[in-house]
Amino acid sequence: MNDERLTVTRAADDTAGPRPGPHRTGRPDHPLPSDRPEQPDQPEQPEQPRGRGRRGPGPVTLLLLPALVTVTGVAAFLALGGLPSPGSDDDSATDPSAAVDIDPSYIPWLRRAASACTVLEPSVLAAQIDQLSGWSDDSDELSGQKGIAAFTDDEWRTWGKDDDGNGRSSPRDPADAIMALGRRDCSLAGKVTELRTAGRINGDLVELTLAAYAVGEDAVTEAGRVASAAKTYLDEVRALLPRYEALDREDSGGGAGGAAGALLTAPVSPLTITSPFGSREHPLTGVTKLHTGVDFAAPQGAQVVAARRGRVVFAALTSAYGNRVVIDHGTIQGKRVETTYSHLSSLGVAVGQTVEAGAPIGRVGSTGLSTGPHLHFEVILDGYYTDPRPWVVPNGV
Repeated sequence: MNDERLTVTRAADDTAGPRPGPHRTGRPDHPLPSDRPEQPDQPEQPEQPRGRGRRGPGPVTLLLLPALVTVTGVAAFLALGGLPSPGSDDDSATDPSAAVDIDPSYIPWLRRAASACTVLEPSVLAAQIDQLSGWSDDSDELSGQKGIAAFTDDEWRTWGKDDDGNGRSSPRDPADAIMALGRRDCSLAGKVTELRTAGRINGDLVELTLAAYAVGEDAVTEAGRVASAAKTYLDEVRALLPRYEALDREDSGGGAGGAAGALLTAPVSPLTITSPFGSREHPLTGVTKLHTGVDFAAPQGAQVVAARRGRVVFAALTSAYGNRVVIDHGTIQGKRVETTYSHLSSLGVAVGQTVEAGAPIGRVGSTGLSTGPHLHFEVILDGYYTDPRPWVVPNGV
């Protein structure tokens, strides 16, 4: 329940590498896709002189050639990555979603937005956003489009909401933009489904939905299929889909026991939210500020488990959070992921201990600034608090 920023003392024997700085509230910077360097032109091969016979290798060549081959082979091996670094905690080798080159905080929102209708998959939404903006939130001054989903002000008034509960609705807020695009696409999917059922149009529902997004429902209806004017947009989105197919797999990023569509295992069961992430008035202090996690109702002494495999970096009593556990889950796409568990009645783990997803770490309680037994659960991405609901709750509800 407490809203204080996370400040923990790392153990002296912590060998997990550099830690992220002080945890801050708000949104992280959104990475732009890196441009691929152009390949230099190959130099022209000099013309071979004519009239001279081919000669065999000389003695110097025979002596140096084996060494040259060895050096070249080693250089090529190192260029390809060499030996794996020992003790690496990067999950990208085993986590299929880590291969998706987007901010990991977007993934649960893509899944939540796609869950609004059966036609959409997270990969489709991701490919759409890639085509629309390349994941850049820069505004297009000429068209008036804003944010990663390229909404105009008029469009935003129809589709935009404060989905992440941070007190503002903005097309420049990635979570809000992703959810708004999902609502818009699902609305179009419903309309083209009705038209196809009535026999007025023919074709694949996903393609018809994307075509309706590109040129409008009326143009698709008039054509009776994917309108020719939408084919370029459709081809571009289709070409981007393979980049994001890992998002459609239920096991991409979740630990054992996680719900389908969620990235983390439920820390308590059942999941009953009594206070969501977002701005609120603290029930004890009366101060209005960001509630940095989600409060799950649970009886005194109920088992609390780790939401993902990781290393315990904090386990102690604090004045505000009471008994508190912080687990470092390693680096995913260059961003550190941590989860916290507060107001526990007892601690079941110690600093430095490695735990698996679903492993017991403590018991529900009401220690610290708390009005009753519950679990205050947080997800921290590269030092920033983010809404835990789409990470752990099926469909983010």
